[in-house]
Amino acid sequence: MASIDQPNFHDFLPLMAEKLGGDGLLGELCNGFRLLMDSEKGVITFDSLKKNSAFLGLQELSDEDLYGMLKEGDFDGDGALNQMEFCVLMFRLSPELMDQSQEALMQEEEAFQHFDFSL
Repeated sequence: MASIDQPNFHDFLPLMAEKLGGDGLLGELCNGFRLLMDSEKGVITFDSLKKNSAFLGLQELSDEDLYGMLKEGDFDGDGALNQMEFCVLMFRLSPELMDQSQEALMQEEEAFQHFDFSL
């Protein structure tokens, strides 16, 4: 059984970010959201995720894993993922991209601490 805690897929998000840049990556995430969403409700529901998961190579995930994904990303508690929740979840599931983001923030913070505000 696959688990969202221990993904059995290669993390392509950092590579996509490098190749597409920030705007391009967000555009592709939005495309992924549209592939998985319920077109009538405009959100990703369990049924739409189960029905469309093969598009992203997730067809072998169990119902429990799919529910777990929804629960992991559902910040407002409505049982579905809106576009923002989906994008945040994709970033959270990409440890390498999260590490890169933390490194960039630390570098910016360090540069900020050495900035001369007396100018």
